[in-house]
Amino acid sequence: MAFFSYNGVMRFTKMQGLGNDYIYVDGPLTNAARAGELARAVSDRHVGIGGDGLIVVEPSSVADVRMTIYNADGSRAQMCGNGLRCVAKYAVDRHLVSSTTITIETDAGIRHAEYIRSDSVMAIVRVDMGVPLLDAEDVHVKIDSPQVVNHPMVFHDESYAVTCVSMGNPHAVIFVPDISVVRLSQLGPAVEMDPAFPQRINAHFVQVESPGHLLVKTWERGSGATRACGTGACAVCVAGAITDRCSRAIRVSLPGGDLSVEWASDDHVYMEGPAVEVFTGEWPE
Repeated sequence: MAFFSYNGVMRFTKMQGLGNDYIYVDGPLTNAARAGELARAVSDRHVGIGGDGLIVVEPSSVADVRMTIYNADGSRAQMCGNGLRCVAKYAVDRHLVSSTTITIETDAGIRHAEYIRSDSVMAIVRVDMGVPLLDAEDVHVKIDSPQVVNHPMVFHDESYAVTCVSMGNPHAVIFVPDISVVRLSQLGPAVEMDPAFPQRINAHFVQVESPGHLLVKTWERGSGATRACGTGACAVCVAGAITDRCSRAIRVSLPGGDLSVEWASDDHVYMEGPAVEVFTGEWPE
């Protein structure tokens, strides 16, 4: 299937992982500027297909497939954990790969996914998300500290302890006593757009239920409030472990459902959760 298909029609597949939904199309991608415009159009939940962004599945010379991610605002993202799981299902279901162990090239490097089991609608996929990065330079934090761990920062005149982690994309993790009182629509943009984060950042507000169970609300850069964030769940696990708030193998509960996350002894973070195909359709060019 070509990215710009014949007869003025682009075929697409809507997929979601815990409600973190994207529109998926086959590549190869030939016009990045056009893809950003297209992402804004198709992601609109009123006059478009509706989603958190656009993911283009392309051929790769170094992996089984490549995924290129565009947020709902048209900006390009390096990584998406829920998107990775859905790309694995997409590739297996459409016979783009011959194995249930899939390598996926991304802007953040190659990731490995294991297609564990599936029914006609949903697959369970485990992804090796790689080694977390904690240096402020790697997370693109403009701050006078080699790492950002429990670092005090002020948003809306209130101080929060912030821990920053990169999982191929940058995350600010903030632990709070009760996430039900977090005003996500106000606090999320304030964190995302803070001058300390010149490339913007994903913001996560976390409540510790137990050492093995965390509750999370997420504001994603370029997409706003989302029902789940896979890379964010991984960052939350790492941030909780290094600040002695949780164990290294946890259940992360997001508005869209649960993910299993483990920061393993090999220093890689592994994430397991569902990937669901919602529907297919055609979008007029």
